[in-house]
Order: sequence, then structure tokens, then C-alpha cells
Amino acid sequence: MSTIAPDQAPVSTPQPDSSGAESTTPNSPLAVSSLVLGLVSILAGWTFLAPLAGLITGILALGREPQARTMALWGIVLNAVMLAGAVIVVLVALGFGLALLPFAFIF
Repeated sequence: MSTIAPDQAPVSTPQPDSSGAESTTPNSPLAVSSLVLGLVSILAGWTFLAPLAGLITGILALGREPQARTMALWGIVLNAVMLAGAVIVVLVALGFGLALLPFAFIF
């Protein structure tokens, strides 16, 4: 019977996962959140805070997540359209209200 000394024992090193699942799926939470906020703000009618947050996360995603550039750009476009629409509606309502202000005190 032979004995192997501890310094001569075979060492097993962990092999990397051969499926490659970690390397092929990019991690891009900023771009995904920008796109989701853009879609939800249009579909649910969120007007100011959600598109503003989506616009900010989309701009941050362009610099930090180059692999998710398309999602970030779509998120920026959707959020900018919704935010511009909200600003236009507020300005039209403000203009209409100011135009009718002289008639507000006439009974």
C-alpha cells in the first residue's frame, strides 16, 4: 500500500462553467429601467416624474452600459416624447387659463 504525501496530493481546481451563460447575458439595469419607464409612462399615462427618471437613467446608461445602447436610446426617445407632451399640455392649459383670467371675476 502506498501513501501520498500531502504536498504531492493531486489538487483539483474548479473549472469555469462551460455553458457561458454569464458571459453572454449583459447586465444592463439602467437601460432596461429607462425602456420600461418609457413604455409604462406612455401606456399608463404617467406624465412627469416617471419620464424624468427614465430620461436620466437612459442618459446614464449610454455612458455606463455600451452593450445596451439600443435599449438606452429607445428609453430616452420614449421618455423625451412623453415629457415633451406633458410640458406642452401644461403650457397650453396655462395659456388657456391666463387668457380666460379677465372673465373669471365677471358674474
